[in-house]
Amino acid sequence: MSLTTHARGALFALASLAVAGGALAGECVHSDQWGKDDTIGSANLVSPERTLEALKLVKQGKSVPLGIVIGPETPAFAPRSLSLQVVQPNQQGGQKLSAFGYPGNYNDDVLQTWVGIGSQIDGLGHLGEHGYYYNCLDEKEISAITGLTKLGVHDIPPLVGRGVVIDMTKHFGKPHLDAGESFGEEEVKAAAEAQGVEIREGDIVLFYTGWTSAMLESDPKAWVSGEPGLSVSGSRYLAGLNVMAVGADTWGVEPVPPKEGEGAFYGHVVLLQENGIYILETMETKPLVDEGVNEFMFVLGQARIRGTVQMIINPVALY
Repeated sequence: MSLTTHARGALFALASLAVAGGALAGECVHSDQWGKDDTIGSANLVSPERTLEALKLVKQGKSVPLGIVIGPETPAFAPRSLSLQVVQPNQQGGQKLSAFGYPGNYNDDVLQTWVGIGSQIDGLGHLGEHGYYYNCLDEKEISAITGLTKLGVHDIPPLVGRGVVIDMTKHFGKPHLDAGESFGEEEVKAAAEAQGVEIREGDIVLFYTGWTSAMLESDPKAWVSGEPGLSVSGSRYLAGLNVMAVGADTWGVEPVPPKEGEGAFYGHVVLLQENGIYILETMETKPLVDEGVNEFMFVLGQARIRGTVQMIINPVALY
């Protein structure tokens, strides 16, 4: 199941009619913070000091996965898909592998997949504007068919730091937010303050909207055809706080359809291209909310396939 061609066309038709402020500037700006040659953006915020501070948040010795289980049936942004085959090489007809020195048998797997499916990290080469990506890197120079020549996810160091989760369902007083419902700077500030969450430099900021827990299994087509999310003003606000990553329990973090007057997924441009801040999609934040955890140690070591734009991930929250 995936986003239909009709739905995707409608989405980008909306985007063309509602481009966010700055989208037509046509100029890229090098990173003032990390310099014009930088390629890892906010990952520069990982430090021994922040790691040691995050360790202090592990008080119960508990851990939970932030990634969801995925498979061929997992809905994804079209045309993304996944196919898995389990094979037993050279074991046709019940043959055993005598070369092992005993009658052995084994399974292997063959995976054909887009890596931007399920829980994933968006690298800095994922979304840009006017042909440019983070730090003014030109698509003509980095976007090779065999893999990105710069900004590949394989170059991102382990993202380790303080994670916070903000429960937007609590703020809005409903079990889950609806498709197209957005929250920006004002709502994020109010929700964080009410929940006693202080967003600090270098944080990994995750949101709980209830969308995935309410819709993924019950109505997967609706789940991938729309979503609530962070507005462009919310993305700019978090970027101004110099966070390391922004994520949510939704497949695209931003509202679909987009907020009136904003371009579809323009918050991706704000975070990735303009600020070098990573995006974490389909994060399973419900277990943390259910346990009343609003800050934790976040640890992510993604698969390092050279040149990838995105990657399927399963970060760990320790508390």
